[in-house]
Amino acid sequence: MPITAPLARIAWPKRRRTALIVALIAAMILLALIFVLPTFLNVDRYRPQVISYLQEQTGKQVEIGRLALTFLPLTIHIDRLGVKNPPIFPAGYIIQVGRIDAELSLAALLHRQVIIKSLVLEDPVLNLTSDPDGPWNFENPQSKIAANVLPGGVISSVKVKRGLIIASNLLPSDKAGPIFFEAHEIACELEQVNLGGIINPSSSSMDGQGSLTAGLLRLGAVEVTDLDSKLRLDSRHVFFTEIKAQVYGGSAVGGLSFDLSKKDISFKTDARLRGIDLARLLAAFPKGGGQMTGRMDGEVRLGGEIAHSVRPLAGIHGTGQMTLRNGQVPSLKLNANLMKLAHFNDLGPAKDDPSSFKVITTDLELNNQQISSRVIDIDGYGVDVDGSGSVSVSGSDDLNYRGLAEITTKESFFTNTVARLSGARLKDGKLQFPFRIGGTIDSPVFSKGNGDKDVDAPQKHR
Repeated sequence: MPITAPLARIAWPKRRRTALIVALIAAMILLALIFVLPTFLNVDRYRPQVISYLQEQTGKQVEIGRLALTFLPLTIHIDRLGVKNPPIFPAGYIIQVGRIDAELSLAALLHRQVIIKSLVLEDPVLNLTSDPDGPWNFENPQSKIAANVLPGGVISSVKVKRGLIIASNLLPSDKAGPIFFEAHEIACELEQVNLGGIINPSSSSMDGQGSLTAGLLRLGAVEVTDLDSKLRLDSRHVFFTEIKAQVYGGSAVGGLSFDLSKKDISFKTDARLRGIDLARLLAAFPKGGGQMTGRMDGEVRLGGEIAHSVRPLAGIHGTGQMTLRNGQVPSLKLNANLMKLAHFNDLGPAKDDPSSFKVITTDLELNNQQISSRVIDIDGYGVDVDGSGSVSVSGSDDLNYRGLAEITTKESFFTNTVARLSGARLKDGKLQFPFRIGGTIDSPVFSKGNGDKDVDAPQKHR
């Protein structure tokens, strides 16, 4: 019998109420699964099996404090992960992470595949150590490791919070060597990260790219702060590009790269410097404190292999152009010593600033632990200088400079005559004379130069 209109109006609301009740029940069941199911699915009970599997595949001791599982999104939580150095390295950890959140693909899991969609690492500490025979502590050529050991292949997103990286070489005796690189307070976001490729020494893939910031980065004795850069991991190379950082009261922009593919790691860096406080920069080096003041602008290009020795950066080389302004070189007292060398009794403008300069412009070449300059132009107080020479940075601090000094103030006839008798010459009413500087940075020795008889004597163009 057909339903009349009044009965139909009564039946439809009942159906809507029934559908609403069913939906509410389904939602309650879903919420129960989300919040209650993880309690029953106690993944932490599988922690021994996970540790055993990772140790078997990597050949390294692995520690895990706790495993947990949450939904929306489906995520594995790992607390207090630690991976220890293999036996050929000193006791310690390759990596320790306070917490790891690994988001999994539910669709892949239903097909019995484990694919990591994203990874978040909180408070990781990474200690990278290179053995003199070639391998790094995060590698293990004798293990069964392969590109498919880590689940999921390439990870779409990896984030690092509050990270720390420390890199060092072992000495030939296999004892721990000095740290040559470190980065603190790291925040990093990478895309398309291939963890298997990073660990596998035979990998030639592009292993990730993104951005990185660091509160402090140190290479050898030089440190920069508030660093912001792009980061690329590519075939056993690490590239920091588009770097912007604060450096000893000034700023720097440029790039830095490391090559980990060979037995000895090597690096390259280029930087444009502005407003660097020389006193603070030099104080970072042994015996550098108090040697020079002023502000520095310039460009430098450095590189070389990082040796397995107590002085890992001793073999670096490079070139540069520098401009130094309004500073002093207290140990040289260049103005006063040059004027005394010319037998001046009245030091004039140099009297109150015996070690000061207005501007120094120079080229630099670093090679074989020696800094050489082909052209040095010094505008001082009362004395201007064109010169060239070198200084040793091997520890001896030997000086070997020669130049032509010009007394910029006109003196009396008697003073000029005495100075000319001592080897100076008069040009445009100003005295010029050749000189040499030997000795060391702490104890320089000034002497008369041979002028044109010096094969490498600079020519004065003023």
